[in-house]
Amino acid sequence: MSKQKVSYGWAFKEFIWPRRAIISVGLVLIIVRSLAGLVLPYASKSLIDDVIPSRDMDTLWLLLIVVSSAILVQAVSSFSLTRLLSVEAQHLISVLRAAVQRKLLSLPISFFDNNKSGALVSRVMTDVEGVRNLVGTGLVQLIGGTLTAIISLVILIRLNATMTVFVLVPVAIFAVIALKAFGYIRPIFRDRGKINAEVTGRLTETLNGVRVIKGFNAEEQENRTFEEGVERLYLNVKKSLTATALITSSSTFLLGLASAGIMGIGGYFIMNDEMTYGEFVSFTLFLGFMIAPIVQMSNIGSQLTEAMAGLDRTQELMNMTEEDDAEQRSVLLERVKGDIVFNNVSFSYEDNKEVLHSISFEAPAGSVTALVGSSGSGKTTIAGLAASFLNPQGGKVTIDGTDLSTVNLSSYRAHLGVVLQDDFLYEGTIRENILFPRPDATEEQLQAAVKGAYVNEFTDRFEEGLETVIGERGVKLSGGQRQRISIARALLADPKIIILDEATSNLDTESESYIQKSLNQLMKDRTTFVIAHRLSTIQQADQILVIEDGNIVERGKHHDLIEKKGRYYQLYTYQSRI
Repeated sequence: MSKQKVSYGWAFKEFIWPRRAIISVGLVLIIVRSLAGLVLPYASKSLIDDVIPSRDMDTLWLLLIVVSSAILVQAVSSFSLTRLLSVEAQHLISVLRAAVQRKLLSLPISFFDNNKSGALVSRVMTDVEGVRNLVGTGLVQLIGGTLTAIISLVILIRLNATMTVFVLVPVAIFAVIALKAFGYIRPIFRDRGKINAEVTGRLTETLNGVRVIKGFNAEEQENRTFEEGVERLYLNVKKSLTATALITSSSTFLLGLASAGIMGIGGYFIMNDEMTYGEFVSFTLFLGFMIAPIVQMSNIGSQLTEAMAGLDRTQELMNMTEEDDAEQRSVLLERVKGDIVFNNVSFSYEDNKEVLHSISFEAPAGSVTALVGSSGSGKTTIAGLAASFLNPQGGKVTIDGTDLSTVNLSSYRAHLGVVLQDDFLYEGTIRENILFPRPDATEEQLQAAVKGAYVNEFTDRFEEGLETVIGERGVKLSGGQRQRISIARALLADPKIIILDEATSNLDTESESYIQKSLNQLMKDRTTFVIAHRLSTIQQADQILVIEDGNIVERGKHHDLIEKKGRYYQLYTYQSRI
């Protein structure tokens, strides 16, 4: 319950109060529309009881002009209401989506490691849509409908209190049923958002990995997994539809009973001359004005409940601690020399499961530090700490003598370049992908990066050259070609610190010789961390750290480590035999 209170309070503060002016105009419009709608039932009584019996044509024309004017006011106010609030609601959805996406990109890497990309897409695109029911016509109609129902109720009591009391009994029973149903539906809508995100996430993964799926003939198991998710979503929707159907059918039954009762009571009053025909018709029309908002409010209530379930999840996301916390990371780096020091650094992804144990080493400015060792030994974790993607649990990493955990990340990463094993490319042209870190780079700077990474060696063979569209994640290129584009991107960024994670892993022998030359140029006068399984690529490194089980078991230059005939010697000679 407290969570729901917090959610409504947050929604009011974030979305409704800042737009109080436009929502107030909406309320005025809906009141005008409602009052204009009440003209017809009043006119009906006058028409039947006064105008028709007296055959007064002048009053009839006046009545028609008044009713027509009221209908026009109703139509104009209804159009203005939708135009004003619905457009504002859609604008808010776009603003909120942008805010959620901005928030997502400010969260630490660990958050993305623990959440599916498809589920996060659902949070950005789907969860925020419910806000249209708060700022759009939904909330205003709820308030306006309540006012219309109250005004109609007062008029009904004045027309005939006995008949009004008879109507209120089934209306009250319907209200109780609706409230119970909304209490039942609310958690169902919350679960639906989670299930929908999971199903969307799995589908996104399936489409991204379609080559692997087809390669292992695994279409059927993927189909079964997706069908199970869709079935869960269907069962969730079925529950909410059952509750909604209960509300609808109970309203039809109870309000239908009320109408039948009114026919009987009204007929009795008319036959006993206690009620005129005009009063009966007017009562029936006003009754519709009272009941219609109540039925409408049940639908709006369902929409608002669904909206709040999505906004609950949005609020949870927006309250998460950002990676670049301004209070903790207050140091701005204007110039970076590139001296990086690990001082007794320990790190764990899970509690009580350290993957690095008191790691200490220095990487002087302009030096090349190679990290080698078995898979899972901790090489990538060390690189992640140097890139500020991770924060140590013990010890500290310093940049030019400053604790990296206190440094503003944007000011640090402006001097950082990465070439990862899983090279990430956008669907677009080769030119767009290379320009990614510096969209405003000159053509000369772009061509220097292209030539430095030997990208021109293959783009010269393409009909469109650098304008060639490479497909999603670069599927139209070979692994070596994708890797060279990533290296060209790093060259263009011109960083002080470079992280190369298996930068030559996808290259054939010819490509590797090209890349090794460009990497030598890229590493010049830059602090470089190289993770490499192919030890032939790191013989010129200033220091080689051999990592095993989260510890540095050996360190030194290539020739020194070979002479020691330790773990590095074993790895090197094993690869040489292969």
